[in-house]
Amino acid sequence: MYSEDYERVRSQERNTEDVYSKPVRAGKRTYFFDVKATKGNNDYYLTITESKRRQERDGSFVFDKHKIFLYKEDFEKFAEGLEEAVKYIKENLLKGEPYRQAPQYDEERPSAGKSSFSDVSFEEL
Repeated sequence: MYSEDYERVRSQERNTEDVYSKPVRAGKRTYFFDVKATKGNNDYYLTITESKRRQERDGSFVFDKHKIFLYKEDFEKFAEGLEEAVKYIKENLLKGEPYRQAPQYDEERPSAGKSSFSDVSFEEL
């Protein structure tokens, strides 16, 4: 058994109930907003995961992940801080330059030569 398998088993032992999940695809990255319930379902928290697929030198693909755990007592302050930082960037650093949004992908009609996104399996992450 590989060390990742041991981690997965330990993670499942302490794992909490998934209540809600919202993946947001943004260019080469995918952000996952996951609402989880603590053991006993008496409290809730949010995990925000950034996942980016990259290619290794041998041609295989791996996912770089970064995760933030956000607890209910911090929701308001976190949201205020994020809003202020985004507003500052838009008003002071972009200075009239329209900020670019990540390209949107039309899953109904993929572009010629480009593949459309498929559902991301959490097992891959």
